[in-house]
Amino acid sequence: MQHQFKGHDGLIEVLLEKQGDHWLFNGHTARVKDSRTLSLDLSDGTTGQATVVKVKDAWWVHFQGHTFCLERIEPGTSDGGDEGGLTAPMPGKVLEVLVQTGDVVVAGQALMILEAMKMEHRIVAATDGTISAVHFAAGDQVQQGSALLELVE
Repeated sequence: MQHQFKGHDGLIEVLLEKQGDHWLFNGHTARVKDSRTLSLDLSDGTTGQATVVKVKDAWWVHFQGHTFCLERIEPGTSDGGDEGGLTAPMPGKVLEVLVQTGDVVVAGQALMILEAMKMEHRIVAATDGTISAVHFAAGDQVQQGSALLELVE
């Protein structure tokens, strides 16, 4: 599965694949030791234990004296140029619209909740801006790729 995170150095793309009792990601290997500890084998030969804690939408990772904060970018968010349109990551139903046209929002703020594949998906603002359009209401069915909202910076 492909994931995107926002870190202190910008966007981080991670391809995550489970193989038996371990996970492969970007040439590295991780094994889950317990709910907060991973055993890591990095592609450069470095090994060690990482402590991982999720706080709200951020993952805090402590590894070899360094602490990293990674915010997962939810599928369906996009900063599509000046438009800032946000699209449905898959077909589903709008459960809740959390904003209305004219609202000023900040990056990471939840804008809409979708239900797809028996899971709730938060559509979040990729940047600070103003909601210029809301195309669907609670209860509406949406198709994958449908523009849900528009955000202008």
